Amino acid sequence: MNDNTHLGATAHCASVLCRVPASRALDFLVDGLQLGRWALGCWQTEPAGEGVVRGHSLFDGQPAWVRPVADLQALSVVYHVGGSAQALAPRIRATVQPEPDGTACRISLHAERTPDMDDDRWLRLVRCHEVEVLLIDAQLLALHQAAKPPTAPL
Repeated sequence: MNDNTHLGATAHCASVLCRVPASRALDFLVDGLQLGRWALGCWQTEPAGEGVVRGHSLFDGQPAWVRPVADLQALSVVYHVGGSAQALAPRIRATVQPEPDGTACRISLHAERTPDMDDDRWLRLVRCHEVEVLLIDAQLLALHQAAKPPTAPL
């Protein structure tokens, strides 16, 4: 990859303003089955037991395991990620910041570069998060609109 913009960074945050209430966003982000609809490294998740889900990477098809852990007071989710259900480490954090009017929120994905992550792997993670926040926004908005009662014709 040729983009050197993020190569010296040790942390990255991608965020999006989403037109759904913060509580709905947090419920979506902590749901491991929903994770399989937006996380490019853990696609099509299925339950693996004890709050863990298993999916696969869209890049190389390798399996990945994730345990989403919510901190309801902090409005955040920490994703414990690993190559098996027994080898999970906290790697990614999602935060939800409500807008003052309560009808929208800012969703952010935070990542820290691990010492063993080479430049190509780090850049891929950065780019994935930039796309994943857009996927989260689109899917949350669609779910939110589908849940609204239809308006009566005038």
